[in-house]
Amino acid sequence: MFFKKLFSPKGKLQQKNMDLIPETREKMSVEFKKRLQDSADILENQIGISGITLFSVGTLIDKTMLHRDIIDPLKDPAFDSIQKIMEHLSIGEIEKSNQMEKAVQAALDGNVIIYLEGNSTVLLAKIPSRVGRSVSYAQNESQVIGPQMAFTESLMNNITLVRNYIKDTSLCIENLQVGSRTNKLVSIVYINGIVSEQMVDSLRKRIQEIKIDGIIDSSVLEQLLAENSLTIFPQMALTERPDRVSDWLLKGKLAIFVEGSSLAIVCPQSFMEFFQSMEDSNVNWQIATFWRLLRFIALFLSVFFTALYVASLTYHYEVIPQTLLFTLTESRAKVPFPPIIEALLLEFIMELLREAGARLPTKVGQTMGIVGGIVIGTAAVEAGFTSNILIIIISLGALGSFVTPSYTMGNVIRIVRFPLIILAGCWGFYGMMYGFCFLLLHLLRQSSLGSPYLAPFYPPRFKDWKDSIIRLPLSFTNKRPDLTMAEDEYKYDPTKAKKHN
Repeated sequence: MFFKKLFSPKGKLQQKNMDLIPETREKMSVEFKKRLQDSADILENQIGISGITLFSVGTLIDKTMLHRDIIDPLKDPAFDSIQKIMEHLSIGEIEKSNQMEKAVQAALDGNVIIYLEGNSTVLLAKIPSRVGRSVSYAQNESQVIGPQMAFTESLMNNITLVRNYIKDTSLCIENLQVGSRTNKLVSIVYINGIVSEQMVDSLRKRIQEIKIDGIIDSSVLEQLLAENSLTIFPQMALTERPDRVSDWLLKGKLAIFVEGSSLAIVCPQSFMEFFQSMEDSNVNWQIATFWRLLRFIALFLSVFFTALYVASLTYHYEVIPQTLLFTLTESRAKVPFPPIIEALLLEFIMELLREAGARLPTKVGQTMGIVGGIVIGTAAVEAGFTSNILIIIISLGALGSFVTPSYTMGNVIRIVRFPLIILAGCWGFYGMMYGFCFLLLHLLRQSSLGSPYLAPFYPPRFKDWKDSIIRLPLSFTNKRPDLTMAEDEYKYDPTKAKKHN
């Protein structure tokens, strides 16, 4: 019977009327409080005898602006229409609505509902409270040469920081709502005329298809947008630097900002770009090339060095030089464990120290990491639990993971070491080769927003090699990378640059 009434013409009309603004103040008050569960922070302000009532959520609005820009201007005059009230107020963001659901949602976004007795239309005046910190230094992506600013938790401030770098009329911002309960505002930022429209449509569709109660941070949205949720490798970049986001936008990429998050998501992203720093563009190409080569050497040391030690001592003594073999034998003379147990034990202790240092307060954490490493390392060697050579190898591996500019990729390197050590302890160099081939095949199958993850090496795009593992002079990198499929291929006119040189 209920469904019959609901889907009958009369039932549909009743449902529609329930979503309209009531024409009496008493009904409006009851309906507003009912939809917000009669919350304790609901404000209802009646202004004089003019029949104007303000409804809002007190914890979400700026009380100073409420009194200065709304209550005081509406005290004396008498208004007979919503349009006259709207013309009398000098608030920047104000709109009309006759839908109760929209009005309640606007109140949760920091709006004040201005209600006039007898009218089925209300005004929504946006005066949100500004809760958050000011612009500060980048904490996780520090650099010596270049800008030092970082994003904050304010979506408006983050967009402003990007606009300060790119003062172009083609800079587009699209707003979407994500989360049925949190109703988070998500902004897609790109440069029209450079970005691929196909990528914009694909990203917009993915965000619109997300069905979830809510997201709290950009990192959660990044996981929901990933093409392969089972891989450990990040498929989109998370950054706190506005200069880095602006540089990627100029290359034809897209940025995603989430309200309340200090991290921006940038896509598409290749594996190689996780080892590139914004500071590489701020120094001479020779220095930038040296830094990038150093990072890839550090990647090899971090992933394979400990596994190489385990494989050599377990199965392949013949590859160790004789002079070094004597040193290794003396170092391991008192160690009761096989190399694989010894290596896994030390790697586990290293991860414990790193995690403890990250979770403790900053000053205590730094002391914990340094003192704990020295004390535990020295005690482990003296007690005969491990060799001093393995201590050096483990330390080099840890330093190698710290060199990676991306925190998410650094975490991946830390984890990948463990299965490679186990494979090396079980099958020696053959196990290491199996592990390497599995990683390579896995990376070949990944993509980021439809773009190949191992670009520009697979598929081979030779012109993009100029800014990958090495970085040639800027005059050689006048084209945008093929990874982004940019509509505007050139960053600047190569003929004019050549004449200038």
